[in-house]
Amino acid sequence: MAPNVRELGSIDPRATPLPNGTEVSTRIDRVLGDRVVPQGAVGRIIASRGDECDVQLLGGAVATYQREELLPRKAGQLRFAARREASWALLRPCAILEVTVGSRAWGLAEETSDVDTRGIFVAPTPWTQRLTAPPQDLVSSDGSSTYWEVEKALRQGLRADPNTLELLFVDGARALDPMGQWILDEREAFVSAELYGTFGRYAVSQLKKLQQSLRLAEHRTLLLGWLRDDPRTTLDAIAARLAEATELAAPSAADALLRGKEYVKQLYRSLYDQGALPSCDYASLVAHARSQPEALSLPRELRPKNAYNLLRLIGAAIEWLRTGTPRLRVEGAFRDRLLAIKRGEVPLEQVLAEAEQLMPVLEEARRVTPLPPRADLQRADALLRRVRQEAGRRFHAATPGPFGADAPPPPELHWEHET
Repeated sequence: MAPNVRELGSIDPRATPLPNGTEVSTRIDRVLGDRVVPQGAVGRIIASRGDECDVQLLGGAVATYQREELLPRKAGQLRFAARREASWALLRPCAILEVTVGSRAWGLAEETSDVDTRGIFVAPTPWTQRLTAPPQDLVSSDGSSTYWEVEKALRQGLRADPNTLELLFVDGARALDPMGQWILDEREAFVSAELYGTFGRYAVSQLKKLQQSLRLAEHRTLLLGWLRDDPRTTLDAIAARLAEATELAAPSAADALLRGKEYVKQLYRSLYDQGALPSCDYASLVAHARSQPEALSLPRELRPKNAYNLLRLIGAAIEWLRTGTPRLRVEGAFRDRLLAIKRGEVPLEQVLAEAEQLMPVLEEARRVTPLPPRADLQRADALLRRVRQEAGRRFHAATPGPFGADAPPPPELHWEHET
């Protein structure tokens, strides 16, 4: 059996920077408007500024806490956060390629748009010759910058991963080291007709999932509102009301009632799993509904920016397949339409209908594409070997820089405690 080791010693659960999305519980009471959020409330970190963290609590409200006032709910999340912070500090100087991505690269930025950076780094030779594999990702504490280890990036490129291809082809990609320039010089090796699926078909499938998620979120809002207004409503009555109001697809009225009851049960099971309910039962759901504000926010995955980006992917796939040349910066009427979707001015159902209308165009682009059916595996393999050999040469020659004389030492290994 392989040794059960890790790269971190003791971890302070009140000081380790936590990435966005970490599920946390609060260590203090917090006054929020006209109510008190009690100690032990559960939420997720959505932004951080130094020692301050914005936490989206269950129900949608956002409160600001000091880092020491929060605890990650799972030990695994704490170990992940500590490992991520250590990897960023040690290996960020090993980046060889980076670029600004997202709306600013696509020509769809607004005044409040974030600045997101993506790049590639190379693990120095000492990190690749030990019992644990080197980190595959470097992520800044605020989540705005992500760098992939070179092998991971090239493997993703071979699969026509949209994020990787955009890293290589958006305007402004900049090499920070000659090894980064080698990757840019060979980027055409990663382009293939497979982007039909990874860009186009993937985007359509995700839009359909968004539509289903929106429907479920609307059901949740209705149900919690009814229970808040009349907490004496029984499970059967609330299920029947949900079936009638939402026209749940079912062969009969009895089947619709059963589906309504199952949805209610799924909701309180989900909230219980998230720590929002003290017990996994209908009574706890009723009590939870009474404690919620009048307006509940939609889940983060239903933000308009997700829908507009998926439609953008379809447009990018059509252009790239048809012409063989990437055009990732959006212009003209299509840009105006995407911005309207981003601002929430277009219903999700209409976005999905527009995506469906583009499918014949996407199919025709695939039929006539000049792109090869698969990426060039041999060129990619030779590129990886060239980069690894260069990093190794610099280390053994003690060349000045992060791959040679100044290479960061890998963290000391420790036995992982058995649980």
